[in-house]
Amino acid sequence: MTDRRTVRVLTRKWPDLPHWEFDAVRLGVDGHGHWVGVPAGTWLSRPERGFHAWCDHVVLVPHDAWWVATMYGDDADRPVDVYVDISTPSTWSEADASVRTVDLDLDVIRDPDGRVWVDDEDEFAEHQHSLGYPADVIAAAEASCAQVLQAVTDLTGPFAGVHLDWIARLRSGRPTARDR
Repeated sequence: MTDRRTVRVLTRKWPDLPHWEFDAVRLGVDGHGHWVGVPAGTWLSRPERGFHAWCDHVVLVPHDAWWVATMYGDDADRPVDVYVDISTPSTWSEADASVRTVDLDLDVIRDPDGRVWVDDEDEFAEHQHSLGYPADVIAAAEASCAQVLQAVTDLTGPFAGVHLDWIARLRSGRPTARDR
């Protein structure tokens, strides 16, 4: 089933500080989770910073996992192929058509040349103390990061290219202004 309504994606920093926010188009759900599309030109913002998406991409909000993945197609202007934010499990609110997660600093990234790495380990270590991450949150973030790093490196699960079909769905059914 395809649901082309808009959803507000709200990422926070621990414990509930503003971070990135943007509107996305609901594309559907599969065994990996909820897929939302972000058309080129969409405004993405956080306190003191914002930009327009320079190419179409999709975001996978998994069922009950400690991460959210942003994935790009083969657009020459894509910044990376895969960018996975290690985060708390996402929560959905149908009342205000939003999905919310708390970013836990660690990022697993695959660039267009295939190089895969973990970014912001220093920020994660600093925030464990300065923001007071609980021990169970630290352990869950570290375990999730290791699992996602392996899956992105091995191109398995949702990182095996299934996102390309979702990008095609986004492009084939680009909503009009009145549908947003």
